[in-house]
Amino acid sequence: MRRIPYTNVLLMLTAIFLALTASESAAATAGKAGGNELVIVNDGQAAATVVVSPAAGPREKQAADDLVKYIGLMTGAMPRLAGTAKDVQAALASNLPLLIVGREAINAKPALKQKIAGVLKKNPKLNADGIAIVREGNRVFLAGSNDESHYYAVAELLKLWGCRWYLPTDFGECVPEDNTLKVGAIDYAYSSPFEIRSYWISWNGDGTGQREFQLRNMMQTGRSGMPSTGHALGQYTGDAPGSKGMFNFRITAPETAQHVAKKLDAAFAKGDGISIGMEDGLYESDYANDQKLMKLQYDKYFMRWSVTDPMLELYNNIARILQARHPTSGGKLGFLAYANMTIPPVRDTKAARSLWCELAPIDIDPIHGMDDPNSPPRQEYRDMMHKWAKVMDGRVSIYDYDQGMLVWRDIPNPSHMAFRQDVKHYAKAGILGVNTESRNAIGTTFLNLFFRGQLMWNPEADVDAMLAEFYPKFYGPAAEPMRDYWTALYDAWEKTIVTEHEYFVAPAIYTPEVMAVLARKIVEAEKAVAPLKAKASRTRNEERYVQRMTFTRMSYDIMNGYLAMVAAAARDIDYARAGAIGDKALAVREAMTAMNGTFTTYKQIGESGSPWWPGEVKQYQKLATLTDGPVGKLIVKLPLEWAFHRDNNDTGLTKGYHTKAVDLTYWKADAAKQTLQNRKDYPIDQWEMIRTDLYAQAQGIRHQDRQSYTGHLWYRTTVNLTAEQVAGKPHIMFPGLFNECRLYVNGQELAQRKQAPMWWHNDYAFQWDVDVTGKIKAGENTIVVRCNNPHHFGGMFRRPFLYHAVAK
Repeated sequence: MRRIPYTNVLLMLTAIFLALTASESAAATAGKAGGNELVIVNDGQAAATVVVSPAAGPREKQAADDLVKYIGLMTGAMPRLAGTAKDVQAALASNLPLLIVGREAINAKPALKQKIAGVLKKNPKLNADGIAIVREGNRVFLAGSNDESHYYAVAELLKLWGCRWYLPTDFGECVPEDNTLKVGAIDYAYSSPFEIRSYWISWNGDGTGQREFQLRNMMQTGRSGMPSTGHALGQYTGDAPGSKGMFNFRITAPETAQHVAKKLDAAFAKGDGISIGMEDGLYESDYANDQKLMKLQYDKYFMRWSVTDPMLELYNNIARILQARHPTSGGKLGFLAYANMTIPPVRDTKAARSLWCELAPIDIDPIHGMDDPNSPPRQEYRDMMHKWAKVMDGRVSIYDYDQGMLVWRDIPNPSHMAFRQDVKHYAKAGILGVNTESRNAIGTTFLNLFFRGQLMWNPEADVDAMLAEFYPKFYGPAAEPMRDYWTALYDAWEKTIVTEHEYFVAPAIYTPEVMAVLARKIVEAEKAVAPLKAKASRTRNEERYVQRMTFTRMSYDIMNGYLAMVAAAARDIDYARAGAIGDKALAVREAMTAMNGTFTTYKQIGESGSPWWPGEVKQYQKLATLTDGPVGKLIVKLPLEWAFHRDNNDTGLTKGYHTKAVDLTYWKADAAKQTLQNRKDYPIDQWEMIRTDLYAQAQGIRHQDRQSYTGHLWYRTTVNLTAEQVAGKPHIMFPGLFNECRLYVNGQELAQRKQAPMWWHNDYAFQWDVDVTGKIKAGENTIVVRCNNPHHFGGMFRRPFLYHAVAK
């Protein structure tokens, strides 16, 4: 195809421009309208040219290409792209409307560089991203402080025209359809306070569309000069003098630092970034000085002595050796504040200048924000973060987890409600920024990454306003019911008292009341979209509305299926039905994954065993063999509600909680007044009632300061049995029970059950099967379970039952 000379194109464009300015229609206008708007496209005819340097960097060039692309998608008319030296020169010599991108904008208007510099973060430790958009007459200048920032400037202009990228891939982009575009008065410059704003996809998640999504939401595509902090220390300490293994070596011994420094010397001399991050585990040491420093503070989150003080001493020793040898090197040593090194040091310590830290609070309430009174752990984390910022002189970023629920069930796990609080504290502390570990499992994270991008760019961004515009942009005619649907879902997460993590919390958040609202609203939304679905031909946006309702229906069916499965098993002891519901919901999950690979990650993870959803289904199917044969036959379902007593002072045994009569007088008088919020204040010397299908803290069992309850818990019930029922080989099955426990039957201790203190170090089935042959009797039987909960989840979460074991 013959290329038309650009000078001829300019003549044609000039004629079009003159015609268009004479008859302007209603338009999408970027900037302030005032009667003197610059017409970019009018009534489907492009008048403007996009100008970009022939020597443009990769993101700068992509910015210009995407500006042309999205103007075309919005209006049906793609502006001319001037990207060769000759075309650039001709465009700049014309009087046509020009959108000038990147270095050509700075060359054409040198003051733009100073304008950007004036808003940049002062004295950045790594880099600073800033942008400017300025209109002068027929020219719009779009530039940033570096290659990626040039793209951010273009993304900001497209945002002003109404474009949004809520999710990766075309599925999540919302591009308005308007055949006229204008630019009004605009003189804008901005710089983010954060030098790191990124996410990476873990667990082999589908990365389709990640880079484009990051750029369009003001996120970086790399680490911005931050050294890696990944698990690496073991390769340097494994053969250190006196080492007993990866997690047990002489941390502060001078020879350990010398040994590691020797291995790092060449790379540090070259100015490389090197990770000396701790391995993924918990450290110990019997070296005398390590013991002394470890015992400065106990880490309640990981239930052992903190290694922060000895590890930071090791890191400082390594850094000082290398800095002394190579005083002019710009080498960086990265490390993780993670596991039992999350809590900051006790001693008044400063990190050496070559040390860079990522703070990774993996076991601290991922649901609430730092300002939420329902979460003392998040307030503790806020204080930890501020102290780490001082120790590191600001050379610290957050290793953020999203999805925060870690092992989960492909149901929504929103987090913007917490992040909107936390990001303001990050900015106040002056840290480098946030790098999120995400799985890109959109069925779970949904808008989380979008909001992270917006809030990392501008911590003061208005989340409520962004949500208000999201619903009509994303769902079209279904906007109102979908607003109600997601608002109910977000409120459930924001108002929950739950501070624990992983899938055991789902029934506490997605209560029957919440699910009833979602059920109504999904039907209303589908009715609103039905006319579009019936159309023989749909516009691009109409097709998206239909697809998004299909996705949301699948998401609801997965969520509803999972919760119905849990209720059938945990509440009703109907394991056959639970297994069937689970299989059906997993089939919907397959269909959602087939729709878009970014919606889930289970195929990449490779789900194996009890922690994963298929493993949970198999667990219920196996339990069905105890109630319905061939392994066993149900005798009786034990009561759903049991008498319950808190015992955080461990006096229940001497007080006879397992033998003396239960007095529920106070409970019967006070029960109607109890709520999830105020139950923390229930007298600890009184019996109460509790369900056995949901763990204790989710039912309001907390300490008065709102901390998750730790200590002993007593469950007690009675059951009347016939002689026939106690014959044979009766067993009690506790199908879901946390903690180390003791079982008492008719006043006598019958069995003990050991568990690792941190619940995730146990098998995720959490079952306890006890043979009670000869221990239960015809008539009334008293069954008592005493739990010792040292950490997070406490007590029962699946209703127990009695069954007869069938002889093989």
